[in-house]
Amino acid sequence: MLGALCLAGCSLLGAPWSKAPPPPPPVAVVVPPPEPVLPLPVATHKFELRDPKDDVYGEVQLTTAGKEDTLPDIARRFNVGYEEIVRANPGVDPWIPGAGRKIVVPTQFVLPNAPREGIVINLAAMRIYYFPKHKPNEPQLVYTHPIGVGKAGWRTPEGITHIIAREENPTWRPSAGVRKEHAENDDPVPAVVPPGPDNPLGKYKFTLEWPSYLIHGTNKPYGVGLRSSHGCIRLYPEDIQKFYEAVPIGTQVRVVNQPFLFGWHAGRLYLQAYTVFEDDSRNWSKAQQALLRKSLAPRLEKRLKAAATQIDWEAVTQVANAPRGLAVPVSVTAGTVDSVLANAPLVQNRIPPGANWDGADEVDADSQSFQQLQSEREGQGGPQPQAQSTPQPQPQPQAQTAPGPASTAHVQPASPSG
Repeated sequence: MLGALCLAGCSLLGAPWSKAPPPPPPVAVVVPPPEPVLPLPVATHKFELRDPKDDVYGEVQLTTAGKEDTLPDIARRFNVGYEEIVRANPGVDPWIPGAGRKIVVPTQFVLPNAPREGIVINLAAMRIYYFPKHKPNEPQLVYTHPIGVGKAGWRTPEGITHIIAREENPTWRPSAGVRKEHAENDDPVPAVVPPGPDNPLGKYKFTLEWPSYLIHGTNKPYGVGLRSSHGCIRLYPEDIQKFYEAVPIGTQVRVVNQPFLFGWHAGRLYLQAYTVFEDDSRNWSKAQQALLRKSLAPRLEKRLKAAATQIDWEAVTQVANAPRGLAVPVSVTAGTVDSVLANAPLVQNRIPPGANWDGADEVDADSQSFQQLQSEREGQGGPQPQAQSTPQPQPQPQAQTAPGPASTAHVQPASPSG
């Protein structure tokens, strides 16, 4: 009996040599690394010209399109114009770029070949530059913004003029020619349009010495960056407001048409190429190295000699024949558009800190107004804006010398626009 109890006790306690199975290992919880926080975009509407020999300012940026974004949305957010952003992103649908798509933001600029004083407008780039007066011991500043310019048949004149007046909440009195064109397009306009949301001059205007030509705002922001006016210069509403506050009456305005801009930066020569206007009267069809060289300012020739470097003419030809509006080095170790983009920072898709715009009317895409602008532009002989850059004939830049006095400007008949 005692033996049986012992055996029972052993069976209850278990064999001394057996062990309980180990507990299962804890399930490893894999926590994905946090998404990297992209840097903020850089505002590129104001620069300090610390080195008077430097011609290139700003930097190309990349951003990611959101689900609801169009290229015009991103353009205004970053203070660039419609054709600027479309040219920089060939093959991208302007209206449905696609969520997650990398978008090139062309916010690096070669300054026009012109004196850095007053206002300088480069029609080919659809850009305005303002060089305010400064004291000798202070760095010179430049402010730059995208603009809309005269469409084919209503070209913005070139030459030198001055601002003679400015006005807030202006009244628009379209010329007979403008009213006739609107009537022919089944879009009649009255003889007088009072201030308000229907006024194509926007909230602010500058009057020039050239009769009936203005620098003004717009009630159709999508027209900025297009050849969409009757010869006047249009700015985004937020940019014309800042200009109105800063630019005094009497300021000189110099208008040039320079589709090919050479500039010096960081010991290298750069070339920024824009699309040649379809109604440009100059002969751009036969590119020759000698003519390209003539577009170099004499001071750039001196810089090349002083640096004991040469121009890579093959790189020049590549940039000029496929204009993307990006500044590309074409001397020393020449670059390419791809190399420029490889070095561009990827930034948040938001309005840069310090920018003029607060995004207040971003929800109103104004696509109907844009389609109207496209229709008007096409009706005047200009091609409709396209996502894919149109191949251009091989360029033959002329010498980019400063235009003559206002009396020699190419001014069309008076035609106040909006």
